[in-house]
Amino acid sequence: MDDLDREIMGILRRDSRTPYTEIADEVGTSEGTVRNRVERLIDEGVIERFTIATQTGNVKAMIEVSVDVNVDTHAVTDLMAEWPEVDFVWQVSGEEDIVLVVDCADTGGVNELITQARELEEVVSTKTRLILDERLG
Repeated sequence: MDDLDREIMGILRRDSRTPYTEIADEVGTSEGTVRNRVERLIDEGVIERFTIATQTGNVKAMIEVSVDVNVDTHAVTDLMAEWPEVDFVWQVSGEEDIVLVVDCADTGGVNELITQARELEEVVSTKTRLILDERLG
């Protein structure tokens, strides 16, 4: 991955719907070059998916999860990633092992997810942080 790939990905991070022609104009190359590079980045797994950011009025939160030391963290994260309100599941270093970024209709929905996580036998503890404001990078 080179500087041009990074520039292209930076534009797509801000708005994944940006037309390749606009990206090409911004980075100073052809539309075909942008298209080929994006396809290569997808094929190589650098770009995993294109997604959207929403302003739904919902409650967004991070649920930090600690699991038992002998747990297959990948199996737990795969399970949690299937929960409909979960936008992202991150395996992290530090005190907690997993962070869920969730988008729920209300605080009751966040609380249901916390309960759902705590009911898993692999989970030792949880911490929750409500997301008060969000800006794109």
